[in-house]
Amino acid sequence: MRTGLAMLIVLISLMLIVITVGSVINGQTIDGTTTEEDYNQIIEETIDEITGYIMIKDQKGKYDVINGEARIDKVALWIKPLISKDLTLSEITIQLDDGENVKLLKYDNDSEDIQSKSLFEHFIWDNMTGENFGFISIVDIDSSIIEYDIINDCSDNAYLVFRLPEDMTLAKYEKITVTIIPSTGLKRVIELEAPFSIKPIVTFE
Repeated sequence: MRTGLAMLIVLISLMLIVITVGSVINGQTIDGTTTEEDYNQIIEETIDEITGYIMIKDQKGKYDVINGEARIDKVALWIKPLISKDLTLSEITIQLDDGENVKLLKYDNDSEDIQSKSLFEHFIWDNMTGENFGFISIVDIDSSIIEYDIINDCSDNAYLVFRLPEDMTLAKYEKITVTIIPSTGLKRVIELEAPFSIKPIVTFE
């Protein structure tokens, strides 16, 4: 389903580019004042939208006992880019919205390799405060994520990880909307609902 949506976005964007280029070639304008430079800017912005698209392959959470109640406070989103392009991690912003509060998380230059460690027991969680996020690298052939804080290839895979603020942790069936906002490209909006589970680690549907 997610792959199909990504391909649909690419096809629609390519159609827009073709239409725009065709108009330029034929000397047509939308309102009589649009120039070739305007069209070129539209094409560049559309390409940025396509190549900045972030795919989410999996989304997991972990219940912990908080004030005597089981609540999800750790979230890990398995992400990869749709197309190879430099994506600077420090230029990404995460927005959390639970219907009552909206909070922004920032990247604190914290990226680590998964190695053989368990996802939710990785030492990177010691640095997650509810105000920031980090990355656990899964596939990173040239070490761009760890060394340069850049995702630069469509083969790059990483978990985007963050701890929910104390007042936004999730009891079962509660929801939160997570928006991943890159500096360029399409923002990704997902809704996470805490499922009923007898195990601490869950997969959001």
